[in-house]
Amino acid sequence: MFAVIKVAGQQFKVEKDQTLYVPRVSGNAGDKVEFAEVLLVDADGKLSVGTQVKAVVKAEILDQVQGDKVIAYKQKRRKGFRKKHGHRTHYTKIKVTEIA
Repeated sequence: MFAVIKVAGQQFKVEKDQTLYVPRVSGNAGDKVEFAEVLLVDADGKLSVGTQVKAVVKAEILDQVQGDKVIAYKQKRRKGFRKKHGHRTHYTKIKVTEIA
């Protein structure tokens, strides 16, 4: 059984007991979260899509982490203009506990 959920504008294919990194979800390690915006559910070959989906995906927050550093560098030739900007994106590590 798997489902496709929408988290912060991004879609993720999830299965039970799977761990994955999603864009930051508020909460601390050990908290339980529910994702009600389920786009598709496949239950043993029976497919539910769109408004027919009545499922909820339950997960547990394992950790709040940061991604690798990304550098955005801009420069204009012969003008003396250089700009360097770096950031690290925040992610939440979750474990899917149930698709109901």
